[in-house]
Amino acid sequence: MKQRNEKYIYGFAMIDEVKPCAGVSGIAGKPIYTISDNGIAAVVSDSPGGKLRPERKNLSAHNNVIKEVMKTSTILPASFGVVADKESGIKKILRLNHDSFKRQLEWLAGKVEMGLKVTWDVENIFEFMVRTQRTLELFRDNVFLKPTGATQEEKLELGKMFEAILSQEREKHTATVQGILKPFCHEIKSNKPTDELTVMKLACLVEKTKLDQFEQGVFEAAKVFDDNYAFDFNGPWAPHNFVDMKLRTA
Repeated sequence: MKQRNEKYIYGFAMIDEVKPCAGVSGIAGKPIYTISDNGIAAVVSDSPGGKLRPERKNLSAHNNVIKEVMKTSTILPASFGVVADKESGIKKILRLNHDSFKRQLEWLAGKVEMGLKVTWDVENIFEFMVRTQRTLELFRDNVFLKPTGATQEEKLELGKMFEAILSQEREKHTATVQGILKPFCHEIKSNKPTDELTVMKLACLVEKTKLDQFEQGVFEAAKVFDDNYAFDFNGPWAPHNFVDMKLRTA
């Protein structure tokens, strides 16, 4: 059986910026190298073959390569698990996506992604909302303090009211924080919360030269909120939330 020579893709960068990734191994310990076409390089390693699972060691190797490239280059990071068949397949991707890659790399030059997550630092988010939202408190008391108890319909209505208030509070607080951080960011994207305690998850595109100002902006935003809110910012990362990696392959 003829062996396939698949290439694992970590991302794309300008060829004149990419430096050798000395001391950094890719997936399964494979060496990192570049394949280029018309000024743009794909950062790759030979694929170990078989189905790649998003295990910790593989995810760590993927992210470590991207971090290493970031030290000298602007990179369009690929998602975990992207492979192409042989060097010719990589060159085809580079040709078909050249204009998109070039435009994005020029736009992202000198910028990194910073993450900010704000959460409600409370034991029970429903009880917190009851304490701070008078309309919810009144409805809850009217429903559950009745001699006959709450009907199923009333319980559902209470749940809908809670969800609506939660959404309103998120929108209000997100607008406040974004307003404070906007002067330090080229762009801010809000990602959907993954649990009830999350107020907001922001991805912020920040110039490397303004990272200190961004950090100070986060501290200023935190001062607007009381101890029921926790701020956690992280980065810098490659701009995952600001790239379009829908690759043309044909």
